[in-house]
Amino acid sequence: MDRAQIPLNALRAFDAAARHLNFTRAAIELCVSQGAVSHQVAQLERRLGTRLFHRLPRGLALTDDGQALAPVLADMFDRLGAMLDQYADGRFREVLNIGVVGTFATGWLLPRLDGFARACPHIDLRVSTNNNRVDMAAEALDFAIRFGDGAWHGVLAEPLFEARLTPLCAPSVANRLSSPRDLSQEPLLRSYRPDEWRRWFEAAGTPQPVLRGPVFDSSALMVAAAANGLGVALAPAAMFTSELMAERLVQPFDIAVDAGRYWLTRLLSRRESDAMRSFRRWLLDEAMAEARSWSEGALPAMA
Repeated sequence: MDRAQIPLNALRAFDAAARHLNFTRAAIELCVSQGAVSHQVAQLERRLGTRLFHRLPRGLALTDDGQALAPVLADMFDRLGAMLDQYADGRFREVLNIGVVGTFATGWLLPRLDGFARACPHIDLRVSTNNNRVDMAAEALDFAIRFGDGAWHGVLAEPLFEARLTPLCAPSVANRLSSPRDLSQEPLLRSYRPDEWRRWFEAAGTPQPVLRGPVFDSSALMVAAAANGLGVALAPAAMFTSELMAERLVQPFDIAVDAGRYWLTRLLSRRESDAMRSFRRWLLDEAMAEARSWSEGALPAMA
């Protein structure tokens, strides 16, 4: 069999029919007649020397050979489509997939994305958020920005900056807090990391009260609950500067604990592309500038 003689339209017809298991619906997708799809599939079967579908009274069923071919063609068309999308505006654009812990995405990265677009107009950035639990290989991520100690197996991790944790709450709640002991009268909102409040109370020199209040898998959601007066959150103030400046949130005490850093990570097995190098340089430069501004006192003053 000469593979070069297999018409592309026949492969497209089979791909559509395999997804719909129906020649009529495949024809609607391809904007051709039902007879044309049936003819193209039959032509492909003759060239391959095997049946790809069982023709049933109502629809189609893939044969073993059809089941083997369908995912290969689907992947081929997906990859081809993704490549052609990079030329959609008449010039090549590299796609970069990053996963970002939600708090960092909303509190730090989002306000800077316009600057990245201006600095790297050739990169089409795809951002997904997570709660710090991410499978980079399964999600086909070029980078993941995470919070922790940087010790992830099979991963190269570069530190961005510290994110010290401190209580944050609504102004109405802060009015009831004159010392850390007063926190025993308030719901203490918690993340999935269970020891953070214990560490903060140790730093404050105050016994930890019984923890009560909901548990969140996102610091951003937890702090939103705190801003609505539902309790006191323990979170990185640096990620909520706009809320602090607007006085939707208050930092009632000047005590903060170091619970880790934000890190830029990639798989050791992932070769760094030009787009990855550009994003990495931009991100590290921005993080360095941010850390410098914090050292110069650019964060909102503590209450």
